[in-house]
Amino acid sequence: MKVKTILVSQPEPKIENSPYFDLQEKQKVKVDFRPFIHVEGVSSKDVRQQKVDLTKYTAIILTSRNSVDHFFRVADEMRFKVPDSMKYFCQSEAVAYYLQKYVVYRKRKIYVGKRTFEDLMPLIKKYKDEAFLLPTTDKVKPIIAELLNELGVNWKQATFYKTVISDLSDLADVYYDILVFFSPSGIESLFHNFPNFEQKNTRIAVFGNTTVKAVEEKGMRVDIAAPTPETPSMTMALQKYIDSVNKGK
Repeated sequence: MKVKTILVSQPEPKIENSPYFDLQEKQKVKVDFRPFIHVEGVSSKDVRQQKVDLTKYTAIILTSRNSVDHFFRVADEMRFKVPDSMKYFCQSEAVAYYLQKYVVYRKRKIYVGKRTFEDLMPLIKKYKDEAFLLPTTDKVKPIIAELLNELGVNWKQATFYKTVISDLSDLADVYYDILVFFSPSGIESLFHNFPNFEQKNTRIAVFGNTTVKAVEEKGMRVDIAAPTPETPSMTMALQKYIDSVNKGK
């Protein structure tokens, strides 16, 4: 069956040259964006109840833009002036670059990993005498705690924001040829909103092994998967699939 419509379970890209827009134009398909989950901040009162005293930490581990936003939001709510001496350990260049929204980059001690949390370990080990705070979501990969505990550093994880299922009730009678998911939370949201969802002719595209597993646990089939050596990005995987089914190759 040919593909005419795609729903991506994420917010619409803000950049004009997003590969999704190129895909839409090149393949003459309609691509819509709708976040199936969203992030809500935890109040400073709730953070305090987790026994977090921001004055006790000398280093912050930042794994995403959300962790940056909500660390500084909570610090502001607590009227805590983040000292210039604070060290920032950013999981990727994108996170480090985003940090400039809050600090003067060249005047701060910022350490940047390549991409994964594991990439940060040598940097954290080098400064293992610091007191680390990990401001994060309520859903954290177990590997993070395992890696930090293995290093034997002084660290604390605290929930600064939560992942919340979005209301998708207005999509009840809307059909898409392909649904695109990037996390198990997206699959959870689909069935929370539509408990009786049946895949039928809907193609499911997923990114990452944990998302594949979440789809299969719901008894659905995965039609498009990324990353692979041939298609390292979701848009490349979609491109390949649409080329195949729309042109009968």
